Amino acid sequence: MASFNKVILMGNLTRDPQVRYTPSGTAVTELGLAVNRVWFDKQSNQKKEDTTFVDVTLWGRQAEVAGEYLSKGRSVLIEGRLQLDQWDDKETGQKRSKLKVVGENMTMTGGRSDGGGGGSRGGGNQQGGYQNQPKQGFQKQQDQPPQQSSSADSFYDTPAGSPPDDEVPF
Repeated sequence: MASFNKVILMGNLTRDPQVRYTPSGTAVTELGLAVNRVWFDKQSNQKKEDTTFVDVTLWGRQAEVAGEYLSKGRSVLIEGRLQLDQWDDKETGQKRSKLKVVGENMTMTGGRSDGGGGGSRGGGNQQGGYQNQPKQGFQKQQDQPPQQSSSADSFYDTPAGSPPDDEVPF
């Protein structure tokens, strides 16, 4: 029987990451992630919001990067897998379990001002770290009036000053 275990979450950190190291020297950090869901309830005719809190464990270089660049409130995208931890409670003797995410890939989202710290892809603007820099041979037009569009132009055409599709960071 085939099986598949993949989780993709985007949310905000609930606390600053604390990097620790195993005795063998491997970095590990535990993240708290708040994932919001907004929907419209037709019965009450109101917008409703629900927050799910998820524990995420990062290992190795991902853990070190999280500790260096992420802080509470920062938006992050996590790809990983579900893992069930089970143990016996020392106080009550009952079996306990917790479902968490083991992160395999982390992507910082938002700019530097998003969540009060950290870096993102080399840029600190509000466009997810993308810096609009011209490629070699491409001349950036500055201080020129906007071009008039003709009726033959499609609204699907990219507007002047937009990055080419192959440079969009997502």
